[in-house]
Amino acid sequence: MTSSDPNATVAAVWRIESPRLIAGLTGLTRDLGVAEELAQDALVAALEQWPVEGVPRNPGAWLMTTAKRRAIDLIRRREVLARKLTELGHELAVTEPEPGPEQLVERADGIEDDLLRLVFTACHPVLSTEARVALTLRLLGGLTTEEIARAFLVPESTVAQRIVRAKRTLAKAGVPFEVPAGPELAERLDSVLEVVYLIFNEGYAATAGRDWMRPELCEEALRLGRILAGLMPAAAEVHGLVALLEIQASRSAARLAPDGAPVLLLDQDRGRWDQLLVRRGLAALDRAESLSAAAGEPLGDYTLQAAIAACHARAVRPEETDWVRIAALYEALARRAPSPVVELNRAVALGMAFGPAAGLALVEELTEEPALRGYHLLPAVRGDLLARLGRGAEARVEFERAAALTRNERERALLLVRAKECGA
Repeated sequence: MTSSDPNATVAAVWRIESPRLIAGLTGLTRDLGVAEELAQDALVAALEQWPVEGVPRNPGAWLMTTAKRRAIDLIRRREVLARKLTELGHELAVTEPEPGPEQLVERADGIEDDLLRLVFTACHPVLSTEARVALTLRLLGGLTTEEIARAFLVPESTVAQRIVRAKRTLAKAGVPFEVPAGPELAERLDSVLEVVYLIFNEGYAATAGRDWMRPELCEEALRLGRILAGLMPAAAEVHGLVALLEIQASRSAARLAPDGAPVLLLDQDRGRWDQLLVRRGLAALDRAESLSAAAGEPLGDYTLQAAIAACHARAVRPEETDWVRIAALYEALARRAPSPVVELNRAVALGMAFGPAAGLALVEELTEEPALRGYHLLPAVRGDLLARLGRGAEARVEFERAAALTRNERERALLLVRAKECGA
């Protein structure tokens, strides 16, 4: 940590260390709210002391030690924590003598296990999707309420309420601080992966607002995915998701023109794709495929999507893209996880592999799909296929319809340009 600004150093260390702090303290206290308070106390201590005394040689260890000391003090002073200590001691009495506060703190050193428990707690299905996302970014991303609100373009008070309600819901539901086992593990893991993917997608193509991308959300999701892969090295779909995020993130710099306008995939300068992220993504994909094969299981949803992304990553030029394979992968994905959005993506692939008429035939089947009513990419895809068929007037109408449906200003501008290119 080389920053000469102690406050900046505190913020950077907090971003890195807060998930482990909160996870360890939750493992100790079995109370998410209390754990977050203790971690915040340590943060406040750093903000007070580092500017005066200097940044410690190992700031992360300093923060952890301070948090542990606060935990000991709090356990000794507060009645509610004293009760938890008694309960915990009673549980342990079966196999070992009742521990003191210092011994309990030592138990928090199994920090990676506690971190995994925190992931599964924050992403528990008892919470709404919005609450899971907010709580995950707060507890595991170390983002402030203001930062989360800014990222999702909602009032700060809304995010604060979601987080407070989420904690209450977890407490009321008696959600245990644990990693589930057996069939429940797969179900809960789906929820965890969904939250990470939602965070990434919102950063990759913002739903609304002036910016096409929010890179900070992509980076946060990628960081969470990598942590999860480290915690669950044998879980194929975790590596599949990480592969997908790595490969998609590799295109970030090429997805924006200098003025911030979106650059579509086939128009991107592939020389600007981050090859380190591509290599990391392909390696994660190999791991996911190997783990699935070893378990005798079919490829999961995220692994299939990563395989599609890999087809693009491996093509040096757009015309070298293996669209036939991409169409086949979308067909496999549609069988595993059928959805109108997957079918729409498959239509794009069919249009590229076998001609626009093949893609348009599938799109026409989707025009009556209720789930796609109001989804701007349906008319956008239809417009693209019509334009390639030389049906410019119809294409223009579709692009204008798509522009009217999107809530993202950059995307709206791009669609209107495409409509104009179709002529009168």
